[in-house]
Amino acid sequence: MTLFADYRPLPGTFDEILDDDGARPPFRRVLEQLGRLTPDELARHQQLAELALLNQGVTFSVYSDNRGTEKIFPFCVMPRLVSAADFAHLEKGLGQRLRALGAFLDDIYDGQRILESGLVPPEMILGASTYRPTLRGVRPPGGVRIHIAGVDLIRDPEGTWRVLEDNLRTPSGVSYVVENRVISKRIFPRAFDLARVHRVDHYPTRLAETLRSVSPVASDDTTAVVLTPGPYNSAYFEHSFLARTMGLELVQAPDLFVDGDIAYVRTTRGPRRVHVIYRRTDEDFLDPDAFRPDSVLGVRGLMRAYAAGNVALANAPGNGVADDKAVYPFVPDMIRFYLGEEPVLAQVPTYVCARDDDRRYVLEHLAELVVKAVDEAGGYGMLMGPQASSAEIEDFRARIQAAPRRYIAQHRIELSTCPTWIGDRRQVAPRRVDLRPYVLTSREGQWVLPGGLTRVALVDGSYVVNSSQGGGSKDTWVLKGGAGL
Repeated sequence: MTLFADYRPLPGTFDEILDDDGARPPFRRVLEQLGRLTPDELARHQQLAELALLNQGVTFSVYSDNRGTEKIFPFCVMPRLVSAADFAHLEKGLGQRLRALGAFLDDIYDGQRILESGLVPPEMILGASTYRPTLRGVRPPGGVRIHIAGVDLIRDPEGTWRVLEDNLRTPSGVSYVVENRVISKRIFPRAFDLARVHRVDHYPTRLAETLRSVSPVASDDTTAVVLTPGPYNSAYFEHSFLARTMGLELVQAPDLFVDGDIAYVRTTRGPRRVHVIYRRTDEDFLDPDAFRPDSVLGVRGLMRAYAAGNVALANAPGNGVADDKAVYPFVPDMIRFYLGEEPVLAQVPTYVCARDDDRRYVLEHLAELVVKAVDEAGGYGMLMGPQASSAEIEDFRARIQAAPRRYIAQHRIELSTCPTWIGDRRQVAPRRVDLRPYVLTSREGQWVLPGGLTRVALVDGSYVVNSSQGGGSKDTWVLKGGAGL
């Protein structure tokens, strides 16, 4: 493994691929194959991968620079390997978690038993900006609320998988999973075959089946569409990619209308009824009659058709209350309450600033904690206390005191690392990673994509893996049983 001869995991971290004795047992044969590459060969592979991404238009938009810069999604050619045993554990834990969160949403928008039990403080739910009281009593067509979930996972220094957060509204990134796989199979054909990796290219087919399963009419008669806010959305590449690979029409708000309580799409042959909408528009803008009246991205009357059971929306409106970062600490209790089971997956111990004792502790230990705004994403609205300046810490102190419900805090966990190609140094070095698996839920049950989006902090010393803040991605190779030995 010449390529890895000088590789050393970061102190105090769990390295995904190597330990003190070399390659971890499930990955030895694969690492031997990859280790035969020279730095020159890997640099050439990296250049070819970036050229392929450019030619295929695999991009995202960054709006933090006030210019909406279009960028190639950063990609590291070195794959992240996941053993069959690890994936089996994740598959079980993710299925359990999503069942509990689905039951929680059903309950919150119906009898609210969990609030009456006192297990979850009512003010945490009913006072959340993401709770939609107008949806109480509305059952989603097909009985599914979380059709597509992206659950962010990390591994602590002991190698324990922990849920970092749930994404239950419009989770993104799966298009990069599929595109990354196309590239890595071309670059490493021998290593890929040797590893016996689970496929991911059937995700669009499984997603289309999931959408049709919740149709209010027979699947064969279903018209499903993908609703996008338009080409200026940061994830527009993914919207168009999924619509194309599912064989569904990509539409914007002017292409749809509601007559009575039936939704239609405009076509060159006249209006056609729509039964399922995979909506990538934030729900605030989904229907100006129901939510923001100034929205020009929504379809007037759409929520009326949804409430009547005539059109399924994936994901269901109102899901945000279940992936609120301040609700996250209560998910293990939800699993016990609704399923009568102990959680399979661990979480990160969390301080909820809305609680007096938690807030007091957080304010006294800001320099040691990671503080997150519950209504921000993408690495924004976050304080990395151990790396923050005094001015940044005092700024967050004032923010927390002014609006404690908006913030949670956690002790920083050393994220696991993975060998990553560093082009300017022409070497493989450890960089911190997380993992976002995708879970589909249909009428028939759940399916976990055997892969996921591995995000990597490409900047030396960084903990932030988000692409908008200097992160990138890797192909995630989930090995079949007995592979790689």
